[in-house]
Amino acid sequence: MPEDFNETEKGQIPTNLRLLLLLEEVARAGSPLTPTALGEALHLPKPTIHRLLNTAESEGFLQRDIDGRSYGPGHRMRRLSINTLSSNRMRTERLRILRDLAEAVGETCNLAAPGRVGMVYIDRVETHWPLRIQLPVGTQVPFYCTASGKMYLSSLRADRLDRYLASTDLERRTDATITEAQALKAELTRTRERGYSSDEEEFMDGMTAIAVPICDDQNRLLSTLSIHSPIQRANQAALIEHLGTLKEAARRLEELVGD
Repeated sequence: MPEDFNETEKGQIPTNLRLLLLLEEVARAGSPLTPTALGEALHLPKPTIHRLLNTAESEGFLQRDIDGRSYGPGHRMRRLSINTLSSNRMRTERLRILRDLAEAVGETCNLAAPGRVGMVYIDRVETHWPLRIQLPVGTQVPFYCTASGKMYLSSLRADRLDRYLASTDLERRTDATITEAQALKAELTRTRERGYSSDEEEFMDGMTAIAVPICDDQNRLLSTLSIHSPIQRANQAALIEHLGTLKEAARRLEELVGD
């Protein structure tokens, strides 16, 4: 049961709050939950849990995981979280942090969140240079060959990563794209160890990027912050020189989310 919910007696959750609390519990857990686990957390009977899950699934707020039994956020719940993060006050503060970062590093910076099949750009601030790579807000890019996507994959539990790799065609986008599952797993291990991810022309010829995580108060990845550049202006080593500045901006964004 969420700590800030005051119930007078177990099982006595008002009817109009039950679905909201179920969605909150799925979001809090950070991984798909079974009906049994949800029933135990919310102290609700099995028929009620199944009825709530059927409603949430049919309306797109939840979706079944690959095991067919557990439930995770659906497309409407993910969109709700993005829209919440994009509220006027928060977005104003967020853009100020992104503008400070872009000015400090002299390159485009991006904020991206995991979608169903890839990372979705939810905010960006462009560099002032005329030579730039256009990836507008709303663009969805693959997990396996982008800096933001590899940062997300590096945060997954081993079983979830294995399911992703088993169900995904690691299509070659450039000559540098990692297309072997074991090689990608090794790259993700390096990503976890060093605390940042890289894209060295793996997604797009002529583009390099690095990304760091933005996490919640339980150290779970919410989104990623990245900078990218045409290699004519900055190679991977040049971007890594800005890693401290990138991590500081991510820390400020984490504080903003936690407010």
